[in-house]
Amino acid sequence: MNTSDEEAYNELSLYTLAHGHPSFIHQHVVDAYAAQHADENSKPIKTAFALIGLYLMIEKGYTGKQVQNAHMQLAKHQKDWPRFSAPHEVTEVTVHDVLKVPAGKERDKMIGEWCAAVWKMWQAQHAEVAHLVRAELFREG
Repeated sequence: MNTSDEEAYNELSLYTLAHGHPSFIHQHVVDAYAAQHADENSKPIKTAFALIGLYLMIEKGYTGKQVQNAHMQLAKHQKDWPRFSAPHEVTEVTVHDVLKVPAGKERDKMIGEWCAAVWKMWQAQHAEVAHLVRAELFREG
């Protein structure tokens, strides 16, 4: 993990944790960063939860608080999470780009754009993540 990326992530985390909005935007930052930095050494639960969080945000319109609640629900009933192989594709949008945008509505919007870019990067895994959410969160086949 690049130290400057980690420092930028920590700075953005301070911003989002102090954010007064009840939607809990910080969860989206956690998920985008984890998914963007996933590799063969990442714990399966970390990558799976990051991808589930991005799926719920981008595809289902969940707030950060709703994603956090989904993560807590998922953690109760499955122990072995699938290992997702990191994509070969990369996105040019990073945590640094989010920090370049002025704090407030513009930065919050950029967090959403970053999440969308990272989710798109994992395009080859979308169907598998959607199936996992249906099977484990919504308890469908």
